[in-house]
Amino acid sequence: MNLKEAYSYSVRFLQGNNVDEADFKALCVCCAVAGIKNSEYSLHINDDIIHSRLAEMLWALREGEPLQYVIGKWDFYESEFCVGKGVLIPRPETEELVELVYNYAKELERPVIIDLCAGSGCIGISLAKKLNSSVYLVEKSKDAFEYLCKNSRGVENAFPINADINDMIDLPKADIIVSNPPYIKSGDLDSLQSEVKREPKIALDGGMDGLDFYRIINDKWADKLRDFGKLFLEIGNDQGKSINDILINFKNIRVKKDIYGNDRMVVADKR
Repeated sequence: MNLKEAYSYSVRFLQGNNVDEADFKALCVCCAVAGIKNSEYSLHINDDIIHSRLAEMLWALREGEPLQYVIGKWDFYESEFCVGKGVLIPRPETEELVELVYNYAKELERPVIIDLCAGSGCIGISLAKKLNSSVYLVEKSKDAFEYLCKNSRGVENAFPINADINDMIDLPKADIIVSNPPYIKSGDLDSLQSEVKREPKIALDGGMDGLDFYRIINDKWADKLRDFGKLFLEIGNDQGKSINDILINFKNIRVKKDIYGNDRMVVADKR
């Protein structure tokens, strides 16, 4: 079976099993099996591919496994990150947070950055690759930490730390603290899309009101910032008003919208 035939078969299989975005997912898995980028598909349509691996991936999609887990990696910002069961899948909106931090940090001389609830490391590692900086990535989950370590290999200025952000962690004072913490209300978890439910609950559950981790960051991490340091956060699209009442150890709190017009990012200064 060549790549073109495999793609046609994959589309029919996924559509026949009521898998959404069948065309796109078929293209992604076929190109992953072929070891090429999606954009290179037309150049390799006559290449033979490994049938058994494709069958395994299609079956996993049929069973509701997220596409990113099936492929084992996903593009984010300017890099590719390994992902799988136990780690949050990088989202496009988080790229906007990375860009916001980068545009500020690039004007600093060797900034120290702390990435809290780092997960796959997509935020901190993306920044480490673009900046002359030291980036400390704090992640509690052992499963996610494995991916964090894998993704940070070869990035000499990225330092993974397996720890709970509730704990006392010996780190240098930071110019920037950035975080995309769990922010979904506990009561809303059951209503999430079926694929999202396959992601680790620890990376989604922000407590009863979704704001638990912002309280921890306010209470325990404000003092980790140097004078004139800045905090950058991703938030849920209904949390912009609440965040002002939580970040009492910060000032000049600004809520910024994403490309869809939703409240998505917060910037705050050390008080």
